[in-house]
Amino acid sequence: MALRAIPASMDPTVVGSIDFELERIEREHRVSVRLAIESGSRAWGFPSPDSDYDCRFVYVASLDTYLSPWRTRDVIETPLAGLLDVNGWDLAKALRLLVAGNAVLIEWLMSPIAYRGDSRFRDDLRALADEVADRNRVARHYLHLGGKQWELFDRNRSLKKVFYSLRPAMALRWLREHPGAAVAPMHLPTLMAESDLPAELVAAVAELTELKSRTREMGSGTVPVPIAAFIESEFDLAAAAFPKSAEPDLDRARKLTAEFFRAEATARS
Repeated sequence: MALRAIPASMDPTVVGSIDFELERIEREHRVSVRLAIESGSRAWGFPSPDSDYDCRFVYVASLDTYLSPWRTRDVIETPLAGLLDVNGWDLAKALRLLVAGNAVLIEWLMSPIAYRGDSRFRDDLRALADEVADRNRVARHYLHLGGKQWELFDRNRSLKKVFYSLRPAMALRWLREHPGAAVAPMHLPTLMAESDLPAELVAAVAELTELKSRTREMGSGTVPVPIAAFIESEFDLAAAAFPKSAEPDLDRARKLTAEFFRAEATARS
């Protein structure tokens, strides 16, 4: 079944340009785009009026490409064009990073905004991610990402950076409250709705999100106290709750991802 989920708030002209770019990529690079989603602030649930359109995609190359001894790049990058940022990963690269604990592919699979794709492919890849994603490694990814952005906020006081710290902190809270899960939602309002949070924090986030939605440049400022306290607390708690562990046994994860890759690669031949 074809996958398409575009909010009415998104500019149809820009969406049309993304559709055109994805078709060009398939034609010129001779690949099959299996999933193309929005990965930026629009999908995270806190866009600004001038937010970029960050399209990310997973593609499968031809079987000849995979069987050739001459390796090709496993990413497709296009030049920035206005608000458009369109880039993608080969499925093999995406699976290797998934097994290594990188949460980026997981985020793509959880995006509420889809430009195109095969719903069967996304559902099967989500199920695979649930099977092979290492919960501690995913959490450490969020801790590293959020901590870096929080340090940047501390240096330049850019209120934009608050959101880039808050979402990883909220993902860490969600993972702590869902001990059987390794795949968290990417959408900030969903993370909040599925977590037990104090009312003053919810109100502070709603107020800051509303400000961002109508402000082209938020500028610098002081972060609301409930938000700052939450971010710092979650990062501290996560460091203990999700410790660095010894190198895990990845044999099973590699076997499952290899089977998935072979099935998808040969399906194109």
